[in-house]
Amino acid sequence: MGRTYTGVLGCVAFATVVIHGAIHQAGIEATVLRAVGMLIGFGVLGFMLGNVAENVVDESVRAKMAQELARRAAENPEVPANAVAKA
Repeated sequence: MGRTYTGVLGCVAFATVVIHGAIHQAGIEATVLRAVGMLIGFGVLGFMLGNVAENVVDESVRAKMAQELARRAAENPEVPANAVAKA
């Protein structure tokens, strides 16, 4: 997920800077240099945010799975706790 966020945020930042430069008729060299800097900066930010988001989703899914397994074990006590439920 981090790589996806890197690509999205980096490209959005690059495009935004290029459009801003075109609207304000800035120099090409300065605009491209600023756009590449923003691409790298927002790419790093996107990578970090994507990894945090992936960890949050993974932990949420694990917690819900553990909760569901505990609920099923409480409903059917004769099934061993380490048995895999076949659905």
